[in-house]
Amino acid sequence: MRDHATQHDFFIGIDSDGCVFDTMELKWKECFIPRIVEFYQLQGVSRLARETIEFVNLYAKDRGCNRFIGLIKSLDLLSQRPEVAARGFAEKCIVATSLRTWVNTESKLGNTALAEHLAESSDEDLTHALNWSTAVNQSIAELVRGVPPFPLVRESLKRLSERAEMIVCSSTPAAALEAEWAEHEIDRFVGRICGQEHGSKRETLSPSKRFEAGKRLMIGDAPGDLLAAEANDCLFYPINPGQEEASWRRFHDEALEKFFGGTFAGEYQQQLITEFDTYLPEHPPWLKATT
Repeated sequence: MRDHATQHDFFIGIDSDGCVFDTMELKWKECFIPRIVEFYQLQGVSRLARETIEFVNLYAKDRGCNRFIGLIKSLDLLSQRPEVAARGFAEKCIVATSLRTWVNTESKLGNTALAEHLAESSDEDLTHALNWSTAVNQSIAELVRGVPPFPLVRESLKRLSERAEMIVCSSTPAAALEAEWAEHEIDRFVGRICGQEHGSKRETLSPSKRFEAGKRLMIGDAPGDLLAAEANDCLFYPINPGQEEASWRRFHDEALEKFFGGTFAGEYQQQLITEFDTYLPEHPPWLKATT
């Protein structure tokens, strides 16, 4: 987008997994979690691991975070569960310092950046994390197909593309994004597809600042999308987890024209964000059950 000549006065950034496509649960439950259990040898606590990883990456405030961040947060939370310690698996959940350091210092948290890092300084734990992530990508490539966009996404994208510059802003690998958007022939509506290799969502949205305030919008399904929007002074439209079809209908029938008409900001947006905040808890349910 930095080198792309703008043709419109409005800007739209849009997330993909869980926002445009109903692929979040499919990818995490069938691809990510089995590979985490396998690579980090959590077979003996697989039920607890699945429950914990699903909470972090699907049902909590960290929903939609980068896969390496999600891995670290999941293992940290899992290590705190008394049942895991009782079965002697807490040590398997210890996150290597090298992985934490890389995640905290690298903005392009993808396999390419990790491979480049390893080419300069080999590390057993980082190599293991890369092998895990590569195996996840293979599982996704083999399994994730035939998942259409949510109803009214296509119609909304078509209307938006007539008046706005649009990019995909996602923490998913770009190759997977390109394949999914092309499979359903909606890639023609966006000017660029940006995945984890392009940097954080905050960085990916930064070119939106070329557009006037009030004329730039992020559409997403996770709190991280909201934070990226706020960091770039973008408006935000939430796709509520579990209520995606209703969210897209409201966007298509109501919010879209409010955005173009200049009445989206303010009270209307705040009502949407307040509602959105109720969908994802901060604390896992098993903590409440023990207090």
